[in-house]
Parts: sequence; C-alpha cells; structure tokens
Amino acid sequence: MNYTVLRVWGIPIRVNVSLLVFVPVLVWLIGSGEQLAAYEVVINAATPATVDAASLSAADRWLVATLAAVGLFASVTVHELGHAWVAMRYDIEVESITLWILGGLASLAEMPREWNREFWIAVAGPVASLLVGAACIGALFVVPESATVLVFAIGLLGVMNVSLVAFNMLPAFPMDGGRVLRAVLARNRSYVSATRTAARAGTLFAILFIFLGVVVTFSPVLVLVALFIYIGATSESRAVVLGDLLSGLTVTDLRSPREPVPVGATVETVFARLLAARRTDLPVADESGAIVGAITAAALRDIGPAEYETTTVGDVATTDLPRIDAETSAFDALQTLQRSRADVGFVVRDGEPIGLVSQADFAAALELRRETTAF
Repeated sequence: MNYTVLRVWGIPIRVNVSLLVFVPVLVWLIGSGEQLAAYEVVINAATPATVDAASLSAADRWLVATLAAVGLFASVTVHELGHAWVAMRYDIEVESITLWILGGLASLAEMPREWNREFWIAVAGPVASLLVGAACIGALFVVPESATVLVFAIGLLGVMNVSLVAFNMLPAFPMDGGRVLRAVLARNRSYVSATRTAARAGTLFAILFIFLGVVVTFSPVLVLVALFIYIGATSESRAVVLGDLLSGLTVTDLRSPREPVPVGATVETVFARLLAARRTDLPVADESGAIVGAITAAALRDIGPAEYETTTVGDVATTDLPRIDAETSAFDALQTLQRSRADVGFVVRDGEPIGLVSQADFAAALELRRETTAF
C-alpha cells in the first residue's frame, strides 16, 4: 500500500507501508552503540569533522539515528529525482517515485532502448547522491563542532550517500550499475543480448549477496536486496525478450477467428465446439450478432456435466473480461492480461467487442517467433 506525500515537478512521491515499518528498525540499527562507534571511525577519516560517539547521551544517540534515517530516505528521494529529471529531458513520462524498504523506485512510462539515454538516466541518480554527499561534507566545514548531534548526523548522511553510490554502481542489474552495464553492452550488440548478459551478472550478484547475508554475516536486509536483484533481473530480462518477440504485432494480428456462439445455445453444444476447436474460450453473441461475453472452460467447471443440456451459454457467459483496443501492441496487451490475471480478454474497436484474444494466442505467436528468429 502506497501513500502520496507530495509532488515534485508534477511527479507523485509515494511512501510504501514497508518503509513506515522499516524506518524504526533503521533508527535502532543506527542508534546502537556499536554501529555509531563504527560510523565515528569512518566520519573522522573521510570528513573534516571530529566526532566522538562515546560523548553522546542516550537521547542524543537516538536523535542522531532518527535524523540520519529520515535524512537517508530524503537523500534517496533526491537520488530518484535525478533519474526522473534526465528521463523528462528525454520526454519520458515519470509516473511516480515510490520509497520503500529497499530504497526508491522511479517508475518510467517506458524504458528507452537507446544505449546513451539509458546510460544517462542510470548515472543521474548516483550523481545526485554524490552531490548530496558532497554538500553534507561541505557543510561540516561551517557547522560548529559544538553542535555535536548535528555534526554527527550530517557526517553520517555524507558517508551514507557516498556508500549508496558505491553500492548502487555495482553491475548488479537492475540496479543503476547494472543498467549502465546494459547500456554499454548495447552499444555493440542487440538490446536483448545486452539485457541477457546484464541479467546474468545481476543473478550472480544476487547469489553472492545471499551467501554473504546468510553464511558470512547474518543480514536480512542484504538477503532482501539479493531477492530484489534476482527477481528484477529475471523478470526484466523475460519482459525484454517477450517485447522483442512480439514487436510489430498488434492484438488484431493475434486474434484468431472464432465464430461466436449464440447466447441461447446449450452448454452441451458449446462444449462439443470447444473440443473440436481445441480451445478453452469462444465469444458469445446476442440475437443481433453483437458480442456480449465469452464462454470459457473455467466457467464450465462451475456446473456439472448433467446440467449441460439444460444450461444455456447466457447463463454462464463471462462479461467482465479485460477490454483491449484492437490497435494495442501485442506486448502491451499481454501485460494487460497478466496484470488482470485473466486468460482471455475482449478485443474492442470503437468501444465495441469484436472478438477475443487469449494467453494461448500469445503462446502460439511467441512459439512461432522463437522458431523463426535468432538472437
């Protein structure tokens, strides 16, 4: 569940409920004595500040942790706005920015396939984080060291942002470094091939992170990151391959011709047609010939074979299927069916259903393309 908290450049900034749960945990992780002592060493070595964790009172320690945790996700927002700013420069719509347990996600209406565009969109986030980190370190030159809590919090944010950049630029697709890797690979090879290679690299990093998070040091967050990388890499690789296989096709190209069955026909008659056509769905038409629904194998499960002779198609026809315009690209139509968790949808033209398209139609088209296309 996401909550919109503000808008920047017209982009809704949303907070996922997982973040609301995680922030108190992050405060606890940062505020523990051992953690602050470790951060003290890094801050003193990497910034102009000199801090002493032992000098902080219990209240100050938790205040530093709270400021750092909130500041970290504010920094993540700036990171995602960096991606968004460059994407908008390329006239790519940014639908939203969502903050969640593992950071942030800028949702683009489309991911550019031009290598240079993806490269600059990918590096814009880390550049924004570097600027935030540099600003924090610069601020330590002017903030008096007597303001211990503020100095510690700012120094911690500076270190966190630089660390965020270093981690994000690992070539673990679909993280920023992985997208940079795909962009560089796509200069000299196909987008599909570049995606496959980058996804393999992401999978290897996911395995490494799981090993580190389970065997070397118990870190649930690192395991979550590994799962995110693995799922993201495999799903995006699959989506790119599907998009390439279905490129140039519309729903009209995939819709197989099926003569509608009359709304008053018995299920027994329709069942015989389904068997003969080796299909699991047929359009249903009213007396005027207009398509008003669909009969599917799933609907037949709700009635027993003994009722086939007395039940009409109209009694069991499905009418709440996804509606997909006839000129919609095949890939977008497949995504619509998958998001709706539907096996079949209406193909519509001028607002009126003209037929059906099913997952089986997509499977047949994909099989044909795979057999006739080399990657």
